[in-house]
Amino acid sequence: MIELRPFNSLGHAQHGWLNARHHFSFAEYHDEQRLNWGALRVWNDDEIAAHSGFPPHPHHDMEIITYVREGAISHRDNLGNQGRTTAGDVQVMSAGTGISHSEYNLEETTSKIFQIWIMPNQRGTAPSWGSKPFPKGERAGRFVVLASGHAGDEDALPIRTDARLAAATLSAGQSAEYPLGRLRKGYLVAASGQIEVNGVRAAERDGLAIADEDVVRVSAIEDSEVILVDVA
Repeated sequence: MIELRPFNSLGHAQHGWLNARHHFSFAEYHDEQRLNWGALRVWNDDEIAAHSGFPPHPHHDMEIITYVREGAISHRDNLGNQGRTTAGDVQVMSAGTGISHSEYNLEETTSKIFQIWIMPNQRGTAPSWGSKPFPKGERAGRFVVLASGHAGDEDALPIRTDARLAAATLSAGQSAEYPLGRLRKGYLVAASGQIEVNGVRAAERDGLAIADEDVVRVSAIEDSEVILVDVA
């Protein structure tokens, strides 16, 4: 089962400095049919204007992954962590018992990110933050796991939940497969390009909610960058 969620059907919030699309209910956008997808709670498609961003604010008991599509995002938190994550790379924040952070676009151009929240399966743990570069060339033609709560994914950023975030960079005509399994759910978005997933065509930034599929096969109609979340 694959449900296409076209980009123009997503929740929308325009705040001037922030142009946000919501794949799931978030803030003032509420849709009973789009509250979550398994443990996946939030997938926001944010465009953040130059020299603006999110001032310090708190989180707790949530795994928050930021995938930078274009530009860069600069993080600072009350634990003393700080860093700049650039296009194609990932930062992960395990909010745990509580953390306060800011995220700013300190660049000269608009930054575009996916911010993804996954519900944890561990509570009462100490908060943490981490960032890591993932060269797009290393995921050319195949899925690479970027963040994971599974043992064995040593090269991925750790998250405290039964989930993975994977990405693939495909040239036009290329295909890649991800072994999801029928007991799990997937949510897939093309950060760029046009794709076909198990026979369902999707445009750039459309959402695809996937269930009851053993394998997710993504074929690129044009050069594409694909992000997939695999959850229980």
